[in-house]
Amino acid sequence: MTPDARIYIAGHRGLVGSAIVRRLQAAGHTQLLLRTHAELDLRDGQATQACYDAERPEHVFLAAAKVGGIVANNRYPAEFIRDNLAIQTNVIHAAWKAGVQRLLFLGSSCIYPRLAPQPMKETCLLPGPLEPTSRPYGLAKIAGIEMCWSYNRQYGTRYLAAMPTNLYRPGDNYHPTNSHVIPALIR
Repeated sequence: MTPDARIYIAGHRGLVGSAIVRRLQAAGHTQLLLRTHAELDLRDGQATQACYDAERPEHVFLAAAKVGGIVANNRYPAEFIRDNLAIQTNVIHAAWKAGVQRLLFLGSSCIYPRLAPQPMKETCLLPGPLEPTSRPYGLAKIAGIEMCWSYNRQYGTRYLAAMPTNLYRPGDNYHPTNSHVIPALIR
């Protein structure tokens, strides 16, 4: 990526998205396209496409997602699968329609089976049932990986998927029912 490349970071206020923004800024990138949820609801396909049409990003980091801890995943499974599928579908498809050169989709360790051997390897994907408490979220993330692969295969794009796992930073989410494992343990 050249320093003047137009780069869209979906989810730039989250844990990983904000780290990507800081790294890109430190590397001298000046054309970062950042939209809050209030400015752009990525669940809305028309709004997402309109943003891409207006801004014309060359590269996309897809770090946006509906996230939460075990309690939230148990309480709102339909919202987790619906919202994450919509976000991923809209961002990836709009990227293709806009001619985005490269896209990085950020998945989750929730894609691995409940009883995956430890340490988990990429080859552990899909040999058994997912953890029931995060299955809707995990299935949505698996669909995002498959979307990247399918667009690459059919359209010749260069869309990649990475699985950042068990992340933490100062200022993380310590909410009693919505935090992830490491912040919950620290709390």
